[in-house]
Amino acid sequence: MGTKQNIAIELSAVIVGVSDGQPQIWVGDGPSLPSGPLETGHRTLEQGLRNWVWAQSKLNLGYVEQLYTFADKNRTAAGKRIVSIGYLALRSPQKDASNMANWYDFFPWEDHRKGPPKVLLNSINKNLMLWKKKAKTPATKKERQKRIAINFPKDSRAWNEELVLQRYELLWETGLIEEATGKKNKKNLIAGKIMKHDHRRILATGIARLRAKIKYRPVVFELLPSRFTLLQLQETVEALAGVKLHKQNFRRLIQTQGLVEETGSLSQEKKGRPAKLFAFRHTVRRERAAGGAKLSRSS
Repeated sequence: MGTKQNIAIELSAVIVGVSDGQPQIWVGDGPSLPSGPLETGHRTLEQGLRNWVWAQSKLNLGYVEQLYTFADKNRTAAGKRIVSIGYLALRSPQKDASNMANWYDFFPWEDHRKGPPKVLLNSINKNLMLWKKKAKTPATKKERQKRIAINFPKDSRAWNEELVLQRYELLWETGLIEEATGKKNKKNLIAGKIMKHDHRRILATGIARLRAKIKYRPVVFELLPSRFTLLQLQETVEALAGVKLHKQNFRRLIQTQGLVEETGSLSQEKKGRPAKLFAFRHTVRRERAAGGAKLSRSS
């Protein structure tokens, strides 16, 4: 028989908002994601999550969906094995931005809105090539080269913004982030704030899920005020995707799909010409609500 393990279930949340064109996440001390153990008084996993988030952040969550279950050994240094169930939650713009941090502070190589961060990517690729050369067999070397080419392509047009988790795990495997090696490999560590336990891995999973989701469901609605300009909409999508979009093509796509409608009002710009204000169409609102409920129930 195997040795009995001391196992605890933890509920963690990646709470996302967008402020001034920047993707924000709620962080606590560590820094860490809001989290807490599943308790016997929690009727469901999601109720437990909402209770912990309220206790730590005083935030009422709207849209919530389950991400993944993280059960690797040695996730913490405490000896106890902690199984963490991660969730993605979206919050609308709010004046109180306390405890909100830019997610690119943790993943600076993921922000390509002003073009690829060449200095950082060159440093990453240099270290990845050294890792490839250390392969003990030709097959391993070929496999490593393939992973490097997919996750950190030299041609920026081949960049796949959805591979956030795969890139993070590759950097972990090669010892380029502090969570993997501590500070003993300090000279080779790349930029990016660390997080408590494996919370940066959970965050990577949340970013990847949201980047994929905005392409086929109107969840971006959750991150915008009720009325917005098309520029606000585009900048919100760009903030999440980490890439710049073609203005005319983006607007043509949004209007062709019938996602928004004019409100008849103009924005109150301090400088420049006022822009038309739009709102998501009511049919899209109903679809978004039904989708969110379905996703919550599946957890």
